[in-house]
Amino acid sequence: MSRVLIVGASAAGLAAAETLRQEGYGGTITLVGDEPHLPYDRPPLSKQLLAGRWQPGRLALRPEADLAALGLDLRLGVAASGLDPDARSVLMADGSRVTYDGLIVATGVRPRRLPGDGAHVLRTLDDALRLRDRLGPGRRLAVVGAGFLGAEAAAVARGLGTEVTLLEPAAVPLAHAVGEEVGRVLSGVHLEHGVDLRAGVVATEVTDGGVRLAGGGMVEADAVLVAVGSRPNTAWLEGSGLDLGDGLMCDEYSAAAPGVYGAGDVARWHNPLFGVAMRVEHRTNAAEQGRAAARNLLRPDARKPFAPVPYFWSDQYDTKIQAYGHLRDHDDVVVVDGELDKRRFMVAYRAGDRLSGILAVGMPPKAIRPWRQAVAQRTTWREALHNAGAGL
Repeated sequence: MSRVLIVGASAAGLAAAETLRQEGYGGTITLVGDEPHLPYDRPPLSKQLLAGRWQPGRLALRPEADLAALGLDLRLGVAASGLDPDARSVLMADGSRVTYDGLIVATGVRPRRLPGDGAHVLRTLDDALRLRDRLGPGRRLAVVGAGFLGAEAAAVARGLGTEVTLLEPAAVPLAHAVGEEVGRVLSGVHLEHGVDLRAGVVATEVTDGGVRLAGGGMVEADAVLVAVGSRPNTAWLEGSGLDLGDGLMCDEYSAAAPGVYGAGDVARWHNPLFGVAMRVEHRTNAAEQGRAAARNLLRPDARKPFAPVPYFWSDQYDTKIQAYGHLRDHDDVVVVDGELDKRRFMVAYRAGDRLSGILAVGMPPKAIRPWRQAVAQRTTWREALHNAGAGL
């Protein structure tokens, strides 16, 4: 290969570019990004940046000198709009075309929205700065969606003195992901900090004065943040012949087609460690998959399956949440350390007869790391509970 094209100037895209150079690739690397900014870190958008503790410059993934040393053909502020696999070329929104010998798709996701105008979303640096300007004492914020992103933003807003109403259609926020008991614990943290948390409430429309609810009710607010999930950025791939479902469909090597790989939030791939297809919207996975995709693209005869133990973390007020594994679609949840009511605990998740994940709240990192290894080793549920001394 003499030309590798990476679409998505993200954590996944940059990790892929760096890996290519580290592995000795000396050809052209074109890195395309639809935002005008150099690659930056997204997790701080809903935490340190939104809170005003960090300024935008601190989010840069690499110093400019390090990026320059990679010798990239860097094209920022222009989005990809189409793919022709037969011609091995990508059409750009400005009408130009970029050809390639190998392609890595790392275009991430875009926020879902509600009908109506004026709502904020929280995906980009510019999104976070616009929302930050609307927070502070005497301001009212309605957050639609009590997932991790909405919960983090609500916590930051309360810390800035903003009145916050948090709306969630599920009876227990986050129950689908972490289980009802853990969901109730995390909900209690927001209630204690003065958030008006309304579960079982469906928002239908954003208006000038707030949010309209199913049934005709209204939540008045000066600003509205819609955090109801995301959609993979695959629209530009439609008509290309690639398999598109909930993301760019990839195999265990992160390959979507010969010479085409997916990485990060946009990629749905078969994770052989868990035996299921998954799409992971977390920072650690983005970098890991970017590196794996680059290596597999560069050495097709020595490819390795991408079989990580996914990791994510969340900061809400003074509560630190960490998790390893595949928590969704679990069959059972058991507290293996600490106590829920003290908000210092670890819970293990079972899928079939295996330990599938572990979540910790208020625990030091060293306490959860051995559990990551247990997930990676495909430990049986019985053995995991026995080792934890939790009984059967």
